Amino acid sequence: MDKELQAAEKVAVATEGEQTKAGPVFTPFVDIYESQEGLTLLADMPGVPKDGLVIDVKDNTLTVRGEVKPAADEGRHVLYQEYKVGDYYRQFTLSEVIDQNKITATLKDGVLNLYLPKVEPAKPRRIEITAA
Repeated sequence: MDKELQAAEKVAVATEGEQTKAGPVFTPFVDIYESQEGLTLLADMPGVPKDGLVIDVKDNTLTVRGEVKPAADEGRHVLYQEYKVGDYYRQFTLSEVIDQNKITATLKDGVLNLYLPKVEPAKPRRIEITAA
């Protein structure tokens, strides 16, 4: 993976003063695979429904946001909790090798699958000359 896709520098996603919604925001773990045709990015986003997922491309930056709605604990109170529920946020810088208009996404079983196809190289062709 040369420079087709680069993870943004690791920074705090949001501080309490910047958030408009209470709760933690996590950086999802990702695996990135490359083929001659494109890149496949797999992001771990448990609990994010399809309608809670927003994927944007702007100024060569791919942004992935996932919103998790916590389950209601009716009649129960937490004694001990290791599993933290929160939203997800991650950004990537795209190079000119990625065809940004053809990026596709699927979400299944808490795993986001993004396919980022590479731009097709220009095919050699002969230019015909006409007499003037």
